[in-house]
Amino acid sequence: MNINSSDFKKGLKVLVDGEPYDIIDCHFVKPGKGQALYKLKLRHLIKGTNISPTYRSGDSLEQADVRKSNGQYLYQDGDGFVFMEDETYDQFTISAEKLGDIAKFLLDGAKCELLYYNEQLIGVDPPAHVIVEVTYTEPAARGNTTANVTKSATVETGAEVQVPAFINQGDKIRVDARSGTYVERARE
Repeated sequence: MNINSSDFKKGLKVLVDGEPYDIIDCHFVKPGKGQALYKLKLRHLIKGTNISPTYRSGDSLEQADVRKSNGQYLYQDGDGFVFMEDETYDQFTISAEKLGDIAKFLLDGAKCELLYYNEQLIGVDPPAHVIVEVTYTEPAARGNTTANVTKSATVETGAEVQVPAFINQGDKIRVDARSGTYVERARE
């Protein structure tokens, strides 16, 4: 199915020269003379590289055969991470390189969204927030309460997160799994 340039928007999956891309940014530009232009920023779904092509109004791109399904993270197997699709119970392994930084916040049994291209697993969207326990952090410096002070903390998955000074070892915190940033102290 072809997608007309007037329908380009963030989040669409398209084929450029036979390769799957995700539209991560789209700007409409209408110069004083001539045709309207669509300046796109595209991320390759398999390689992760970015390109910035420009299309004229009236141009079109083919929609990529990309589907999403629900699944869960099972375990780490060497350099790979094993996921299971909820509907079919099929298991897929994806490399740590393809997962990137989200691998730091995967907990056993975590619900994820699996992304397929031509029925091959190419990506994983983790849950928006995960609750992890702080395994190590330095004690807060006394009296330093005038500014928004942060310190480094190591969580149970081994990742390092910047947390407020009042967080202690053993506390459970909510972390944004996509960016790796502290959100709040988790309430039990």
